[in-house]
Amino acid sequence: MGSLPNETFYVEKHSNHHQQQDVEDSGRTERAQWLINSPEPPCLWQHLVSAVKKSVFHHRGKHSLPALSFFQALFPILIWGKTYTASKFKDDFMAGLTLASLSIPQSIGYASLAKLDPQYGLYTSVVPPLIYALMGSSREIAIGPVAVVSMLLSSMVPKVVDPAVDPIGYTRLVFTVTFFAGTFQAIFGLFRLGFIVDFLSHAAIVGFMAGAAIVIGLQQLKGLFGISHFTTKTDVVSVLTSVIKSVPHEWYPLNFILGCFFLVFLLVARFIGRRNKKLFWFPAIAPLLSVILSTLIVYLTKADKHGVKTIKHIKGGLNPSSLHQLQFNGPHVAEAAKIGLISAVVALSEDIAVGRSFASIKGYHLDGNKEMRAMGFMNLAGSLTSCYVATGSFSRTAVSFSAGCQTVMSNIVMAITVVLALELFTRLLYYTPIAILASIILSALSGLVDINEAYYIWKVDKLDFLACVGAFFGILFATVEIGLLAAVTISFAKILLISIRPGVEQLGRLPRTDIFCEVNQYPMTVTTPGLLTLRINSGLLCFANASYLRQKIMRCVTEEDETKETAKDRVHVLILMSNVMNVDTSGISALEELHKKLVSLGIKLTVVNLRWQVIHKLILAKFLDKIGREWIFLTVGEAVDACLASKLI
Repeated sequence: MGSLPNETFYVEKHSNHHQQQDVEDSGRTERAQWLINSPEPPCLWQHLVSAVKKSVFHHRGKHSLPALSFFQALFPILIWGKTYTASKFKDDFMAGLTLASLSIPQSIGYASLAKLDPQYGLYTSVVPPLIYALMGSSREIAIGPVAVVSMLLSSMVPKVVDPAVDPIGYTRLVFTVTFFAGTFQAIFGLFRLGFIVDFLSHAAIVGFMAGAAIVIGLQQLKGLFGISHFTTKTDVVSVLTSVIKSVPHEWYPLNFILGCFFLVFLLVARFIGRRNKKLFWFPAIAPLLSVILSTLIVYLTKADKHGVKTIKHIKGGLNPSSLHQLQFNGPHVAEAAKIGLISAVVALSEDIAVGRSFASIKGYHLDGNKEMRAMGFMNLAGSLTSCYVATGSFSRTAVSFSAGCQTVMSNIVMAITVVLALELFTRLLYYTPIAILASIILSALSGLVDINEAYYIWKVDKLDFLACVGAFFGILFATVEIGLLAAVTISFAKILLISIRPGVEQLGRLPRTDIFCEVNQYPMTVTTPGLLTLRINSGLLCFANASYLRQKIMRCVTEEDETKETAKDRVHVLILMSNVMNVDTSGISALEELHKKLVSLGIKLTVVNLRWQVIHKLILAKFLDKIGREWIFLTVGEAVDACLASKLI
């Protein structure tokens, strides 16, 4: 009788333990049902509709009207314009004038780089900046022609139409390319397809910009030496060969002396501006001063009669319409669309890179899809008003930022100033030497070569550096297309390598926690005998990696068994934790084959952390019924506890 209290206590304790165990089992079962009974994920059509709604009504407030929300999303000026003040306009006005002093000579130089008449560079600094001011999301970015896009056009369009043989046809094709570039950019923005631009990785852009800078710089030797006959190819070997052959016969020393003198002046001005931030305006107006002074020198000394090549006539006036010049039914439409697509991606990459750099300094977010829409519509409008592909310029944006611009109103001030220049001052540029344009372009190229960034890429990621080097040498020794193709190919190869050879890591429990981590990274983790927990480090289980993952998992099981001495310690349960976001039929087949193999070895398969799309497809494929729905868990901890409670190990 004396033992009754102890027996009663034991019975109650045992009963409480069973009750607690039942509650835990019930909780695990309920949570597993939450996972299994998830609603169906949205279909592809719903994703597309949702993307368009988010793009168009991104800023729609709780009480805002759909029409107002639409126009505010399309024209951000309607949002920031409400708080615009006179003090901000004063800053933007000064920044716009400073920007125009740099933009006018650069635009003329970049037009010649694109093998277009000088006025087209000025036209491109009028309409696109005005459209961007209405639709763009960056506050500081300066819009207009840039060196890289100009070089891209001059290297690709002449392969279709030679500007020396048919200059009118060449100009028309450039306008058509600009129309296609704007169309692609607008589509990217409206359908939120920004990932297409990301195919040009950061490393590829660094290499591309550096290679383009060297190629552009070498091409300026034509203007610097006053050479008339010059190669149409862009690779280093062809350009240097052309220079070596032409210089002894066509070299005019006065061109070289003028160009080098003002190049030194521009570089000194830039050095002074960097050393003293208060003198930011000096390097900004230095190009315009160079144009004015060199023009006066040539005019007063009659140097144009002694071999100095000048711009001569520049057509003035407002942008003429070019709608009638677009070619949509000629033999070159497909080529124009291809060049337009490449130009669109390169221009977007430069614009977004520049915009995000300065947005991060000011502490705000740049909306990539809005940028694409703004770029698209401004280039579409530009193609109808005698402009070629425009984008954000790093050098001019830096000047605008240093000048204290507050909003993109500075672009409007700049555009109006360029219009005045077109109306009043183009005749004064008749005696401007071409060598000065070459020196202006050369002085602006230093910002495109970033050796420190290239070294950083090498130090952090060798495969990224390979893409950087591929783009650099591809442009330098082949063509722009080859350089871009090399960069994109290497970037894709990197993605494929990671995708088709993902890691499979063994997990263990950290001591005194319910956290499971990789055994290799955390040697202090504890594993349970008879139980093997693996994690698939891939976002996709598909035809490309399904067979490899199945073999890798089975190899892990085999290797784990080989390290155990007794049958009791060998693998009895495999817990498969998945980071997979989606699966295709090949992936499901691989899982089924894995399950059959495990069953033949007497091993139970348990699956953890199935994502929305994955569990929906596994239910449709009846895979969950094969392994048993009671063996699906939300967390690894629950799976381990269930295996211990079921006496499987």
